Amino acid sequence: MIHLDSQLTAADLAGVCSDLFAASAGKLRRLQSRWDSAKGSPVFTVAGEYTTRGWTEWTQGFQFGSALLQFDATGDEEFLAIGREATLKWMAPHVSHTGVHDHGFNNVSTYGNLLRLMHEGRLPEQEWERHFYELALKLSGAVQAARWTALGHGTGYVHSFNGPQSLFADTIRSMRALVVSWQLGHKFMGEGDREINLLGRALQHAETTSKYNVWFGQGRDIYDIRGRVAHESIFNLTDKAYRCPSTQQGYSPFSTWTRGLAWILCGYAELLEFLLTLPAEALDAFGGAAKWMTLCRETASAAADFYLEYTPADGVPYWDTGAPGLANLGDWQSAPAQIENDHEPVDSSAACIAAQGLLRLGKVIGGETGGRYYQAGLTTARTVLSGPYLSKDPAHEGLILHSIYHRPNGWDHIPVGSKIPRGESSMWGDYHARELALLIQRLGQGGTYLKFYL
Repeated sequence: MIHLDSQLTAADLAGVCSDLFAASAGKLRRLQSRWDSAKGSPVFTVAGEYTTRGWTEWTQGFQFGSALLQFDATGDEEFLAIGREATLKWMAPHVSHTGVHDHGFNNVSTYGNLLRLMHEGRLPEQEWERHFYELALKLSGAVQAARWTALGHGTGYVHSFNGPQSLFADTIRSMRALVVSWQLGHKFMGEGDREINLLGRALQHAETTSKYNVWFGQGRDIYDIRGRVAHESIFNLTDKAYRCPSTQQGYSPFSTWTRGLAWILCGYAELLEFLLTLPAEALDAFGGAAKWMTLCRETASAAADFYLEYTPADGVPYWDTGAPGLANLGDWQSAPAQIENDHEPVDSSAACIAAQGLLRLGKVIGGETGGRYYQAGLTTARTVLSGPYLSKDPAHEGLILHSIYHRPNGWDHIPVGSKIPRGESSMWGDYHARELALLIQRLGQGGTYLKFYL
């Protein structure tokens, strides 16, 4: 269980965030100077050097979005130029990419950050530049929404790259693409000129994900522990019935892959934040505001409580709470995460994502429970944004060390002398560390609250 520091404040972490962005600048410059984007996206490091992995192109937005976050945090226009020019040159194929469920990752991290910066007055207002970002985001949300598996009775989900039978937990954070497109007034048209409401589709996806990928301790099966998350849900496309949990990157369908848990926590927390900005009548056509506020709050809270209970004392989780080697680590939930053990790796990227979710959920619900989540977010952030996780080594291209990509496939680098992967970074972990640090920086300074929506 995470040992909360109840006295910690966002302002207390100003030095931690400053150190992170100081280290980040050199990492970004090094990658920018040597990476050939024509050969694919950087995904994770091997012996300290970023490499690609031909699975899907889901990390390029994190690469260029990281430069935009660096500018946001520091005001250094070198990184604005990198992020803006790379978005123009490389990101258009991601807008029209019909084969992935990752539009929220790729396009909201690039076009979305640029539009946000202009909306906040951090970029000079340029009418055609604004329209360019808006058009990209409108189309990205529609293309993402078109990956739709209908289950009947007004329900369904955006399916993963595995096919129309597959619902991934992490896709909840790509609903931001649909939300932004809807907020910009885009009309997504289907067969027979039928308009498909993008907010409604995002909400339906959220409802289906909550129902099938998250457990609530209600006896659904013998492994029904409140807050447990399955990476994938499988459906029968003939009769539209739910068939079983599954996983691609976790240990088993009946254990919790912690990065999937983190996506659920962060995705529902920020969706709740957005819904609370809408007039109640905006949700009347979808069952009413109370339904969706309750669903998002209960789902995010279940995931948050599970994270607090099944994460080591310092806030950084092991890669899967059911990983078999944990049995060799004794009372691992009561001690800080053991990076250099012989059995199971930690996953710093899960911590970066979850910490942001905890902060957002804590802030939005308030009270004693919200305060508990908020302090857990700060406690986790203090750990994962500092050494031994923060890399200040200029020879290592990664920013946050000890990230895990795909443990079952054996894709993660195991250094000489170790029995498990450690010491490496991922593009999503580094991006979310920067996003987390920027959020904390703004909270500590009383600045504009960092959000994906307008």
